[in-house]
Amino acid sequence: MTNNELQFKLKKCQQGDIKAFEEIYEGMKNPLMTVIMRIIGDRQISEDILQEVFIKLYFSPYTKEVLKPRAYIFKMASNMAIDTLRKQKPVVSLEECGEIPGNNCLDNGVRPDVEKALGKLIPDNRRIVTLHINAGLTFREISNITGMPLGTVIWKYQRAIKELRKYLAD
Repeated sequence: MTNNELQFKLKKCQQGDIKAFEEIYEGMKNPLMTVIMRIIGDRQISEDILQEVFIKLYFSPYTKEVLKPRAYIFKMASNMAIDTLRKQKPVVSLEECGEIPGNNCLDNGVRPDVEKALGKLIPDNRRIVTLHINAGLTFREISNITGMPLGTVIWKYQRAIKELRKYLAD
């Protein structure tokens, strides 16, 4: 869903169009869940945060000031996940989740070895990779979301990709 389509649907949603909200939900729930899950590491808590994001989105007033609603929504989800982490320890970390035999808590379509490799990255790098690959955000949008300089975001992404290749090669 492009930013223009999302902006149009958000405006319709704020006017009470439930169908527009459903389309936003269907188009955004999987990438948002992936981003939240990578931050939190617990499926139940991630689902709760996902619902909170959509509730906030539905009831928040529409403003044309949001030029990139896709980045805005991912930033909202990312911030809510980080706030949740600050308030409590996650029940199962990404690293622990991959080590439990037969555990399917990371059932998000990503190969277990890739998920385990992502779990070895430091949180900032994992967040950048997830926002770029799963959310489809540009490095500039990620820079705005994380508050890091653009050069730092690009550098951390490149470093994370090298680390992932190394983990997967081993």
